Amino acid sequence: MDEKRFKIERTGKILHLDGDRKYAEKSKQYYKKMGLNAIVENIPEDRQSEVIRRLLDQYNPDILVITGHDKMIKKGRKYYDIYNYQNSRHFIKTVLTARKWEKEKGKDITIFAGACQSFYEAIIKSGADFASSPGRILIDFEDPLIIAEKVATTEEYKYISIDEISKHLKDGKKGVGGIRKQRKERSNNLVTKL
Repeated sequence: MDEKRFKIERTGKILHLDGDRKYAEKSKQYYKKMGLNAIVENIPEDRQSEVIRRLLDQYNPDILVITGHDKMIKKGRKYYDIYNYQNSRHFIKTVLTARKWEKEKGKDITIFAGACQSFYEAIIKSGADFASSPGRILIDFEDPLIIAEKVATTEEYKYISIDEISKHLKDGKKGVGGIRKQRKERSNNLVTKL
């Protein structure tokens, strides 16, 4: 008789909003393959800020991932003009709304926001812990998922930095940047890995 070996881990609960239906489905498959407790919703970038409070109330996540499509309208110019980005302002508004919810609820959530060529500095300033794209480059769709996975599986009270994670990302720190974040609190979400 074969005995199956399994391991039970505590992981952070992930809520992921993606503006692209195809990438939302691929993200679900990735999280499932990694054995993570994740909910993925396909929400257009310009509607994410309108639905985020309801979704945060409904799922009460530890980690929030806000992605979709973005781009610089005039490439190589106007790096610091929010109107030179297709969707960065929507990501920023969603982060601001999530941080307001977090403060009201006394919660501690880790936020990743942005997409290809996003206005990195403005997204970080709005309250994201990790964001894309410091180098204004196209990022790999898995990079935000890798960030979420590392945060979700890091032991409580340990600091997570982009320096530790960047070696796992396709384009390293040119694609994704962030600040040092400590996982203080985690939902009691158990994951069984076979």
